[in-house]
Amino acid sequence: MDILALIFKKIGAYDRIIIHRHVRPDLDAFGSQVGLAEWIRFKFPDKEVHCVGENSDSLSYLATMDVIEDQDYTDALVIICDTANSPRIDDQRYSLGKETIKIDHHPIVDQYGDINWVDTGASSTSEMIYRLIAHHTDSDSEMTTDVARLLYAGIVGDTGRFLYSSTTAQTFEIASKLVKYPFDRAAIHQNMYELTPSLAKLKGYLLNQFTVNDAGVCSIKLTREILNKYQVTVEQTNALVHVYADIKGVKCWAMFVEEDHQIRVRIRSKEVTINGVAAQFNGGGHPFASGATVSNWDEADQLVHALTEVCQQ
Repeated sequence: MDILALIFKKIGAYDRIIIHRHVRPDLDAFGSQVGLAEWIRFKFPDKEVHCVGENSDSLSYLATMDVIEDQDYTDALVIICDTANSPRIDDQRYSLGKETIKIDHHPIVDQYGDINWVDTGASSTSEMIYRLIAHHTDSDSEMTTDVARLLYAGIVGDTGRFLYSSTTAQTFEIASKLVKYPFDRAAIHQNMYELTPSLAKLKGYLLNQFTVNDAGVCSIKLTREILNKYQVTVEQTNALVHVYADIKGVKCWAMFVEEDHQIRVRIRSKEVTINGVAAQFNGGGHPFASGATVSNWDEADQLVHALTEVCQQ
């Protein structure tokens, strides 16, 4: 039995299904998680389906999460979307379920779960969910407009509006099928890229502070004082992670954002593989888009040094 048939069989066998994704969710995490949930509800209206994890203010236009009790995991199937390693699963109660399925497109870091479907050639986990759905439907009428909206948002988010090298002919083909549904694409794009006045001012600060070393590495440190000055939250800074992407001479960059007890790091690259560096600093992700966590500014400097060595090689 192929992996898609096996996953579909498991979905059909359980009365209760609980779907997780990674902490600090992005569009693909929400799109794949909730898109899958909405399709299961449509395909199997008698099943009980929940999406769990922390809510995200910036993604509230897509969906909000469910609140469930520990006992709801008894005899439940747990599906985890878009999460490479188990420590990054949002809501660690996933282990209370009877069986666990992992669906992901990141490089394999952690072989958790009873069933693993990992396709590193996919642009996004949302693209994989579409393939799962298409594999078990006879016509486009078996997908709702809301499912199409969620999966499209996930694909657009993880491909950078189809600009990243992970975008394939299959990605465009799937997107072309999704846009046949009457959801508001412009609203998705506007929510993705529209900046508040506070964020626009912080963007000006980031560009004003821009420097790049001889290896092509750029870094910026956003302390709590800076965030307070511009009245921007840690989560909102994610909207500015690509601010240095169009600058000539920059190979990769790291944005350090200070939280209460740690420093969040967002790492991006144009041409150099950086997820190995992220893995050295409590993180991971894609070859050109990763995240990490450091405990102090000295460790932040060590991460920049590690990026510099990779670029020099």
